[in-house]
Amino acid sequence: MSARTQPEQAVSRLPWWAIALPSLAFAALLLLAGSADAHAAGGSGTFSQLLGLVRETLTHQP
Repeated sequence: MSARTQPEQAVSRLPWWAIALPSLAFAALLLLAGSADAHAAGGSGTFSQLLGLVRETLTHQP
C-alpha cells in the first residue's frame, strides 16, 4: 500500500490592521489633498470646517 498524502492548503490570513492602516492613510491623504482646494475656494461649509478641525487636531503639539 502506498501512503497517500493530502496536499496542504495555503492559508493566508491578514491581521485587521493590514487592511485598516492603509485605508486610513489613503483617506487621510484624500482629505489633505481635498482641503487645499476647499480652502482656496473660500468655502465655509460644514465639511471644510470639519477638515480644519481635523487638521488642527493632528498638528496640535503641546
